[in-house]
Amino acid sequence: MLAAGVMLAVIVASGAAVRLTQSGLGCEDWPTCTEDSLAPEWSFHGWVEFGNRLFTGVVSAAVIAAVLAAYLRRPRDRRLVLLAWGLVIGVLTQILVGAAVVLLELSPISVTAHFLISMALLANAVVLYRAADPAAATRSSRSRPAIAQTHLVLALAVLVTGTVVTGTGPNSGDARADRLPFDLGSVAQIHSVTVWIFLATSVVMAVQISRERAQIPTALSAVLVSILIQGAIGYAQYFSGVPPLLVQLHVIGSIAVWCASVWLYLDMGMRLESEASTRVRSAIDQRSVPA
Repeated sequence: MLAAGVMLAVIVASGAAVRLTQSGLGCEDWPTCTEDSLAPEWSFHGWVEFGNRLFTGVVSAAVIAAVLAAYLRRPRDRRLVLLAWGLVIGVLTQILVGAAVVLLELSPISVTAHFLISMALLANAVVLYRAADPAAATRSSRSRPAIAQTHLVLALAVLVTGTVVTGTGPNSGDARADRLPFDLGSVAQIHSVTVWIFLATSVVMAVQISRERAQIPTALSAVLVSILIQGAIGYAQYFSGVPPLLVQLHVIGSIAVWCASVWLYLDMGMRLESEASTRVRSAIDQRSVPA
């Protein structure tokens, strides 16, 4: 199950590399590379794009393995089976959306949909991995603090505004691709404000937890560190003309921030459950003390 999550993260990064090397239309048809050829003739852009398509097979194998692992687990957990099948449905959806990306010549909306579905798949993979842990599964809670829910929504908002910046910026994947009709500076500022609000919410969470004399979750520390690194990369790429290498690092960073945010959301449910158990035990102990 971990392998499926890792492969899903790798293909997001490799998909970004396709776009950033201007290889988005290295294969102009789908499912074949050209009208009369499954694979491209030797060319850099053609094989970058086709190689990413081939890697989808590796991802599919890892996802199928996750489904088999869920079925073979004893006792069988229906939630694990459903989450594993969620990965299958997500990958199939991505294949169809990937075809649309090519046939629509890298339209920004289709590329944005492709990326956001990938983020949904990664969230599914994180939840699946956590649910497969018996300790986490038995201690998780369906209810979570409002700030944890707000934090996850802000993480999603950061992703969405980031895709708008990407769809407006110069790294389209091919010279023929359209761009969103926005001013790059304006959408970059909106994205920056969203990130600052997200960072502030993360700091507030850390302060609240420390005031309760509790240990700050590792996932929250990971979120804080990754946001700071992402911010540094983001400002560097903006002021240096959005070079492809920094954009690639920014995409990898977005995977880290998003997965850590989903993990933190799950952690906060475990923490809430743990606090409730502690209160119940304390009440029982007080009642058992003789008058």
